[in-house]
Amino acid sequence: MPQTVHCAAIDLGATSGRVIVGTWSKNRLELTEVHRFPNQFRSLGANDYWDLPYLWGEARAGLLKAKARFPKLASVGCDAWGVDHVLVNAAGRPVYPVHAYRDKRTLEPAKKFEQTGYPRIYALTGLPSHVFNTSLQLQETLAACPGIARTAARCLFIADYFNFLLSGRMENEISICSHSQFLDVKSTEWSGAAMKYFGIPRHWFSRPALAAQKLGPVRDIPELAGVETVLAPGHDTACAFAAMPAAADGSDLYLSSGTWSLLGFESDTPVLGEAARAARVSNERMGDGRYRPLRSCLGLWLLEQTLPAFAARPANAAQWRKLIALAEKAPAPARLLDVTDAALFNPPDMRAAIDAQLKRAGARPPRDLAGYVRLICDSLGRGHADAVRSFEELSGRQFRRILIVGGGSKNRLLCQATADASGLPVVSYALEGTAVGNVANQLIGLGVVRDIRAFRAHLARQLAATVYTPRR
Repeated sequence: MPQTVHCAAIDLGATSGRVIVGTWSKNRLELTEVHRFPNQFRSLGANDYWDLPYLWGEARAGLLKAKARFPKLASVGCDAWGVDHVLVNAAGRPVYPVHAYRDKRTLEPAKKFEQTGYPRIYALTGLPSHVFNTSLQLQETLAACPGIARTAARCLFIADYFNFLLSGRMENEISICSHSQFLDVKSTEWSGAAMKYFGIPRHWFSRPALAAQKLGPVRDIPELAGVETVLAPGHDTACAFAAMPAAADGSDLYLSSGTWSLLGFESDTPVLGEAARAARVSNERMGDGRYRPLRSCLGLWLLEQTLPAFAARPANAAQWRKLIALAEKAPAPARLLDVTDAALFNPPDMRAAIDAQLKRAGARPPRDLAGYVRLICDSLGRGHADAVRSFEELSGRQFRRILIVGGGSKNRLLCQATADASGLPVVSYALEGTAVGNVANQLIGLGVVRDIRAFRAHLARQLAATVYTPRR
């Protein structure tokens, strides 16, 4: 393998996608963003869907740019958001529209599930009940279109499907499998009992595959001849966690801050039991099969969806810095938001939904955009702190730092609010977490880097960090 290796990461998020090339040379990583494109679900009638041909077209265009800029491109890997999936026939052709996880079609099935099977399924899978879970989505699909059980041959998660388009292989990668509510929490196999409960055909899924393995050369794109497809962690949060330069003693908590706030830690064992279920601990997996217990709450989606209510809103980095500075000077909110409130999940008007929650609590809504930014950041900080305390109680661990990556790591108001509420220093890295974790696994799959611990050790030497110390 040459001294310099170039790996392309297809990094698909719910609001944007990117193709980023990671160049590894002399144990240092340099990232080059070669293509970025917006993403959003689209409504058709009463339901919401992803535009899959558009996403693939943009990813393919990004890979061609990557190859043109880096002629010796060695590999490509894909990560994406969780739970959503593509039902395909034996030839890999989609046989059902790809619903978006914010679609309301699972609201009623979710209520029924909470009242009946949730405790049993949590014990089997270690996954909390969410309206967007793959389990409920597929159950609703089969109820609405029973014939799909005969038509579909496989179920591939979004990243799995893109890997198939690249390599021709249909694999279900373990980190994104673990987000489905079908994986056995005590092994790396599927839970037959969970699949039976939801009525899901077992043959739709292959045995969960560990990340950092070669899938084969890219096919059907002549310009990418010789480029290897490597199985990165399919779930973007697993990639973000893999990139964290964490302390070896396990005393760090990880926070991936973006559309969602996802806070957790690495563990050799799951966090289970009645208290864990009540706290909605999600026992997801790393690409190597280890556990990644985390708690999720609505993240900067709250801010993203509030912005359209204001005519004057930031359009570039300088304007964002100015807005954050104004928000820092705004009065502290008298009442924080409940960031677990289902009413904020996908309302038609986020500002109105926030105002309604505040009014129910007897609090006044903010007067301007800066006030909403302050309210949302302080509320997310409190949500992060609640998750910290919950994990310390459930795991018996004492955590010493919170490591943050993602879009929220650039928001000093959010970082400081998290430090103040949790009482822990927040270490923000200038790090494209999902892309870095994706590239790291490609390097491991290519045999360039020994394992994730070795990669982190090298990466830690080059990272700049900003530390936010608790002020109270």
